[in-house]
Amino acid sequence: MKLAQILFSQGFGTRRTCEGLVWAGLVRHQGRVLDNPAEDLPTEGLVLEVEGRSWPYHAKALVLLHKPAGYECSQKPRHHPSVMSLLPAPLRERGVQPIGRLDEDTTGLLLLTDDGALIHRLTSPKHHVPKVYEVGCKHPVDDRMLASLLAGVVLDDDPAPVRAAACVASGSHGLQLTLTEGKYHQVKRMVAAVGNRVETLHRSRFGGLALPPDLKPGHWLWADATAVQSPLPGH
Repeated sequence: MKLAQILFSQGFGTRRTCEGLVWAGLVRHQGRVLDNPAEDLPTEGLVLEVEGRSWPYHAKALVLLHKPAGYECSQKPRHHPSVMSLLPAPLRERGVQPIGRLDEDTTGLLLLTDDGALIHRLTSPKHHVPKVYEVGCKHPVDDRMLASLLAGVVLDDDPAPVRAAACVASGSHGLQLTLTEGKYHQVKRMVAAVGNRVETLHRSRFGGLALPPDLKPGHWLWADATAVQSPLPGH
């Protein structure tokens, strides 16, 4: 693929802007300054340096963000900053969007992509992609609550019971909840349905991906679509 087209596909601006980056000597490959926008480069394994930043080529972008509290999963936020503001401009330019949403006060693993087919596969109820949440509750967690969440609770917008795929206590006021659906405020509503209240909520896993322990809130990294579609360990 021609260099200018590669830069355009990665979100570095219009074709004219991408050509300008090359002509200004701001694009390197393996230490060599690339000065011809029409130069053909193989995209397999390609890593460019653009304006001093290493940038691996991805035909479709998939990134894992450690979402902090106080951010909305919307490109048009109403009350708080958008999670999009935590990403570099090329990712925003190429149109990545969250795969599902986390509430403003919920933290943890958030995936974003520009791959519409992947969004469908990971959010469709037919595929039952598990997501794991670490829940801090206002009241103590007891065996009755765990049993009810596993058996299924009825939410106010659907007569069909909603069940946790897995549910275990974590300390006196915490639980680890695994869901394969994605209803609005589902964790909070399920916990409320068993007589408790969510005080803190953190997503630790999505499919086969776990939030890296060393990834700080507000930071991101490239993710592997194959890994996220793998089952959780033990599932």
